[in-house]
Amino acid sequence: MFNLDLMNLERITLDPAVMSGKPCIRGMRVTVANVLRQLANQRTVPQILEAYPYLESADIDACLGYAALRVDDEELALSAA
Repeated sequence: MFNLDLMNLERITLDPAVMSGKPCIRGMRVTVANVLRQLANQRTVPQILEAYPYLESADIDACLGYAALRVDDEELALSAA
């Protein structure tokens, strides 16, 4: 389980010159969405870190924290099952 530490959110950057301003990790060309998609597709944190050796586990925690805050900001229309 991750700790939603606001310090970790400093790892998420928004720069119009990097990936068209999408939320990225520490100014690199790795988007939060990319990391979240990998987690959603059952990739483990060690697998992601192996594929992106310049990332740290705190970066992945920051992506999860950022996503948790964003989901709380928006109401999504869901269809009934």
